[in-house]
This record gives sequence, C-alpha cells and structure tokens, in this order.
Amino acid sequence: MLTDTLEFADRRLDAAAAAGFALSAGVLANREALDALADRWLSLEIASSDTGLFQSLGWARAIYDFEASRGNKDFDPVIVTLEQGRRLVGILPLERIRTLSRTVLVPLGNAFGQYAGALLAPGVDARAAIDTMLAKAIGSGPCDFVSLLKVRDGSALDRGLPPTKATTGAEQGAPFVALDGFADFASYFQTIRTKTRKNMRNARNRLEREGHVEHRLVTDPAERLALVDRTLSGRAERLRDQGLTSRAFRDSGFPQFCRSLVGRNDVTLAAFSLTHEGKPIAEQWGFVHAGRYYAFIASRDFSNSEESPGKLHLGEILEACSEMGIVGCDLGVPAMPYKLTFATQTVTVRDYALPVTPKGWMIIHLWDMRLRPALKALAMRMPSDWRSRVMKLFGHGH
Repeated sequence: MLTDTLEFADRRLDAAAAAGFALSAGVLANREALDALADRWLSLEIASSDTGLFQSLGWARAIYDFEASRGNKDFDPVIVTLEQGRRLVGILPLERIRTLSRTVLVPLGNAFGQYAGALLAPGVDARAAIDTMLAKAIGSGPCDFVSLLKVRDGSALDRGLPPTKATTGAEQGAPFVALDGFADFASYFQTIRTKTRKNMRNARNRLEREGHVEHRLVTDPAERLALVDRTLSGRAERLRDQGLTSRAFRDSGFPQFCRSLVGRNDVTLAAFSLTHEGKPIAEQWGFVHAGRYYAFIASRDFSNSEESPGKLHLGEILEACSEMGIVGCDLGVPAMPYKLTFATQTVTVRDYALPVTPKGWMIIHLWDMRLRPALKALAMRMPSDWRSRVMKLFGHGH
C-alpha cells in the first residue's frame, strides 16, 4: 500500500514538472508552522532516498524544545521549505547564528548535529532545488556566509551546492557498515580479517577469566539516562586529557540537550553497555532513524585498553543492530582504526562555505581556510599536556 502511494506521488511530481510548475521556497515562521507541516515533512522523509536523522522532523522538534527550555532568545531558526505545485519536495533546516564578528547560516542544531544535509523528493533537480532554498534562506535576513559542516559526498546537499562553494577544513571519512548486504550477522562477521577476529576472541577470553563479561541493550529510561551521563562525563574527561575540544562540548548546554532526548517519542535512542564484573568498560548510545543506527557518544575504560574494549563493544553493537533489523550503521567521523575494522565503506565528508558579503568572503578565506587550519595543525603537534594547558587558557577545559 505504501509503495503504491509513493509511486503515485512520484507520478504526480513528474506530471507537475512536465506541466512546468516552478519551484517555490518559503521559511517556516515558528514552531506552530513546523507542527502544521509535520505530516508532509514525515511523508517527505519516507519518500526521500537521502533521509537523515539530522534533517528529520524529530531532530528539528528536539532542537526547538531544547532552545525554548533554556530560554535562548538568540535562537533564530531558518527552516526552508520547497514546493512544486502543491507538493512539498524539499526541506533545508538551518538557523542563523550571530557573533560580534559575523552572522552565519548553519544547519539547525549545528553545535550538536553530525552532518549537514537537505531532504529532497525523488526526481527533483538537486542544483535547482538547493539554489532556490539557499537563496530564500540568505534573503530571509542578515547573513555574511553559509557554513555547512560535514556534508556527505553524493548526498542531496552535496549534489546541489553551487561550484562557487569554498572547501574549508580537512577532508574526513565516516565509516559505515551496510548490514543489509549480508544474509545475517554471522555472514557479515566472516568478512572481518581472521587475525582481527582471533585477537578479539582472545581479548574476550582474557576478560572472562577475570570476571563475567556482559553486553546489554539498555531500554529502561532511568538506566538510559545514567548511561548518557556516564558517556558524556567519560568523553569530556577524555577530551580534557588529550587537550582537545569539540563544537558540542563547547556548548555548556550539551549535556542538558542529550538528557532531554531520553524521554522523547519522536527521536529513537539506542543505548548499549559492555560490562566486566558488573562495571561498564565500554558504552555507546545513538539514534535509530529510517532503519539506520547513528552512533553519537561513546566512552570506555582506558584501564582496559590492552583488551580493546572499544573494538569488542562495537562488534557487540553491530550484532545487536543486526538482530534489531537495522540495515546500516553510521559510525560517524572521524575514521578511527577500530571503526575501520568493521566498516564496509567509508563515506567522504567535507566542510563547505558560501560567502554572501565581502566580510564573509574575507572570514572564509583568511580564517576558515588559512589561519584556523594552521593553528589547529600547530596545536595537534603539541604534546597533549601542553595542548590541554592551552585549551584551559582559552576556556575550553576545567
């Protein structure tokens, strides 16, 4: 029935395009307008072959609710919709951020999301659609430039960006595990190198000799909340030890935002815990959306590093996802060795910027493309304890 409905919708779109209906963009005025669009937004998510969690209705609602809960009067969402005839064919969820030096359009929930993206209906020309939506967003208010971090190669947004875009930052990779390419988990696991499987088995046996090892899918809300808190604390501590920071952890509200997700019914969480003698040695949680698992926050006990608990745990997570009927697991950037052990492919991810004003052009070319990468490279060459001191000096550590 759903397939027939989607096929009928596609035929309507083709007919509309043939009839010459122009693409028309608008901007949602407020949360009420977002809720009024909910059914059509969900339908577009189902129809789009490029649907992603961070462009979903649930994510947009979660961001709106969180910003309202912390009384953020500077929150300025710019959610662009695209229609062709009477049909919703595109959504580009953005927000406007203002600082003393710049005004920038970024993906909605930019500090907390992983990928920039857009939703497009099948058959819509990506270049025309993205051009139309970007023009509407830029024309909706002040803007020096558009910053789109972590755009996946081949995505609707990637296909639609104009050739004038500037590439900022270093190219990264997002490991992905396509579980639907195998009859079952055992068939997939046989593709992992024999030596790797042997090492994992030996590590598990050594831990078992010392005490009971258990892996669980955590479903109880209170236990999930406690797991979220532990992973946030563990990840923040690890960043401090390494003298590193991240967009998410620079926002003091990030822990509050993560906790707010646990009780939502429009964002589906999955939480996993690997314990040794009842003590967590590796934990991770993320989201399930459109049949895919998106890893979000992970932490592990580094006193067990010799046994590679992170690698052991990821294997358990993938098996659990397979049993849940999940078709693919997005392990997120960066492409760390333990993720690559399991990946069936690695998707290239790039950062892009589109200048709007002369000031925006200067910021992109002088800061984003030159000074910032140079300073980051210098920092990464420092010993971790030096780097940690520098981060504390600039208010990024405790």
